[in-house]
Amino acid sequence: MHKNVYHKPTFDNISEEKRKKILDVAVNEFANHGFENANINTIAKKADVSVGSLYKYFDTKADLFLTSVNYGVSSLERILAQVVSMDDDVMIKLEKLVRAAIKYSRENTVMIKLYNEFTTENNAELGEKLAERMESVTADAYRKAIIKGQIDGEIRTDIDPGMAALMVDNLLMNLQFSYACTYYGRRLGIYAGKDIFNKDDFVVENVLRFVKSALKPNIYPERNVNT
Repeated sequence: MHKNVYHKPTFDNISEEKRKKILDVAVNEFANHGFENANINTIAKKADVSVGSLYKYFDTKADLFLTSVNYGVSSLERILAQVVSMDDDVMIKLEKLVRAAIKYSRENTVMIKLYNEFTTENNAELGEKLAERMESVTADAYRKAIIKGQIDGEIRTDIDPGMAALMVDNLLMNLQFSYACTYYGRRLGIYAGKDIFNKDDFVVENVLRFVKSALKPNIYPERNVNT
């Protein structure tokens, strides 16, 4: 089986409409109940297929889960990769990324819940496959954008591009969860006020200020505190 493809060839042979229905149902089931508690019988019933048919398309429940993850977050991955590839300076890209993360999370709550589910998955084998699949593309894109920013003088050069990329991605991931998942949403409200969800520009502005303070070169010489 091709790397990152977890379904059987028979799944590709059915209609696009049928594939979409199966995956939409599976995404909802896994997102709302987690991997362990998701029920194959429920997925089959809601997707109007037999359990036997599902196992003709997927060897295991884990393969259905992995295929659902690929399907569920691929659109978000494309959006983020598209923004990063734009010919803008790194801080303009960052603003677009923050706005895209908030907008996508509001419009695709179930997808982000699924994203949250696999990041907290206790199954080590699944977690390893998912981390490699989902993080490698954005990690490389963010790292390259930061390196370019360093070359252009927009980002300080005394910070490792990989670590900087990780910190930026952590912020974006947390924002996505905050606008889609109950716990993270309540957490954001506790820290920033219950009306924070009506203040998108405020959120974007403060995230950018925080990141700029960390990444922007220090234009002022350091002073000796003893003088």
